[in-house]
Amino acid sequence: MLKRKHSKMNATETVDQLLKDHRVTIFSKSYCPFCIKVKGLFDSIHIEYKALELDLIGEDGVAIQQALFEKTKQKTVPNVFVNGKHVGGCDATIQAHADGRLGELLSGVHYDFDLIVIGGGSGGLAASKEAASIGKKVAVCDFVVPSPQGTTWGLGGTCVNVGCIPKKLMHKAAIIGEDLKDAAAFGWQVPEQVLHDWSSMVDEVQKYVKSLNFGYRKVLRERSVTYLNAYAQFVDAHTVKVTDKKNKIQHITARDFIIAVGGRPKYPDIPGAKEYGITSDDLFSLKYHPGKCLVVGASYIALECAGFLHGIGVDCTVMVRSILLRGFDQQLAEMIGEHMTEHGVKFIRPCVPTKVEKVSDGKPGLYKVSGKMDSGEIVEGEYNTILFAVGRTACTENIGLEHIDVKINPSNGKIIVDKEERTSVSNVYAVGDVIDGKLELTPVAIQAGKLLAQRLYNNQTTLTDYVNVPTTVFTPLEYGFVGLSEEDAIKHYGSDDIEVYHSFFQPLEYALTDRDSNKCYGKLVCVKSEEERVVGFHVLSPHAGEITQGFAIGVKLRAKKSDFANLIGIHPTSAEIFTTLNITKSSGESVAKTSC
Repeated sequence: MLKRKHSKMNATETVDQLLKDHRVTIFSKSYCPFCIKVKGLFDSIHIEYKALELDLIGEDGVAIQQALFEKTKQKTVPNVFVNGKHVGGCDATIQAHADGRLGELLSGVHYDFDLIVIGGGSGGLAASKEAASIGKKVAVCDFVVPSPQGTTWGLGGTCVNVGCIPKKLMHKAAIIGEDLKDAAAFGWQVPEQVLHDWSSMVDEVQKYVKSLNFGYRKVLRERSVTYLNAYAQFVDAHTVKVTDKKNKIQHITARDFIIAVGGRPKYPDIPGAKEYGITSDDLFSLKYHPGKCLVVGASYIALECAGFLHGIGVDCTVMVRSILLRGFDQQLAEMIGEHMTEHGVKFIRPCVPTKVEKVSDGKPGLYKVSGKMDSGEIVEGEYNTILFAVGRTACTENIGLEHIDVKINPSNGKIIVDKEERTSVSNVYAVGDVIDGKLELTPVAIQAGKLLAQRLYNNQTTLTDYVNVPTTVFTPLEYGFVGLSEEDAIKHYGSDDIEVYHSFFQPLEYALTDRDSNKCYGKLVCVKSEEERVVGFHVLSPHAGEITQGFAIGVKLRAKKSDFANLIGIHPTSAEIFTTLNITKSSGESVAKTSC
């Protein structure tokens, strides 16, 4: 029996002393079946252990269990330690035995870190911060390989530096331009010609981005995460070679690894593409006005960039191979294309580029782009900037995966993982854009990284839910959606079991302007046999992202059309259209609107 120790400090000291004195320590309760199971495991592998039965030592047991919670964030017993390292409860100990980690702990194998995260983007940072907050020793290796045009950036990954954040800010710049055109109708006296300064916008955007870079580094320091601005390559399943920008090389080891290297834009395999073209990696920090611009691609990145470029006054053309926004609802995709065309964005489709040639030097220069239409016709045009947005490729080619036999999808280079984000190597995991078959979205990567760290180190079991994730395409008229496209719903449930409620609508803020009456649109895709459960929510509207975020919880919770109808709308808002949708596509009735 232990001496009475009522203070938290004494209970903590008792725990620490037990861990120091014994190779294996099990904090247990004599009646607990899970504790008995864990003790049986150690008995079966002939490992001696110290079991402290907390229920048999009165108030000391309560104090020690509280001290254990503060040390491990684990409330339950058994609470198992090996050589001073926290293993976890019953399930965690059995899993550690199954995957070999328990044997490594028992043999005293030492690693430099509990976890090394390769990649300092959204998913990698989320995982590293969460693991560190649980008390693990963590390192983040992050290195940006320069784009073909020489562009690099700081910590934070694609979203912060060359994706969501600068893109949304430039989208906002274009919206402000539209608002200035409307201002007179609301009583504002504005000059007839309002000019946009590209350099000023880029400077302000980059200042903000750099403040985020600094903030991430500060948070890592505060969490005691080791940050290595170095390129990591696997040597074996527990070792990486890291090379910094001065070519200094070191080898570091870890029990676990998370690969979160993301992806980079592709270039088409045509003459002159890499020599004379840019991608989204370069656009948001471009030091000079892009001039007359050709955007090649039909992805959301292509249309978003073309949209804000045109909105700030850039002469912009989009070259499209086939359909717009492949994988998205095609009715809404074509409506976006029509809206952009009507507002001055030019489209060349269906057409693929065949070569890029330099006409003259400069910043920007002048380049001739040749393309081939589906009909075989050759088209040519001269542009100052060619922006390629033809897809992205995973950054897995030169990180040593072949040395540890991590399985990848050969068609796209992405890493194959199971439902727990584990790769084909038991101690190597992956999150974010680099994993195969999952959504390439920042919030998805953040959620996956955080939950993975909790499962690895905090005895949690929650998996990332990749279903019904809301997203928004930030084209001039934003497109928000969650759930299935109309095409996918029909493919999954059959056309006879799908009902679509829809309507055009006019935001009140358009009422005093000459904006189009019938361009904003809402649609609910419902399954008839499930009491018209909503499986697809789609909106084309200003602030579509804000609208979609709120309604997404309803779709995720399996709301029915009647739930939307019973919800009282906020008036006057664009979102209220979803509480009053009553016209179905099958009825053939007109959904045109003439007022708000």
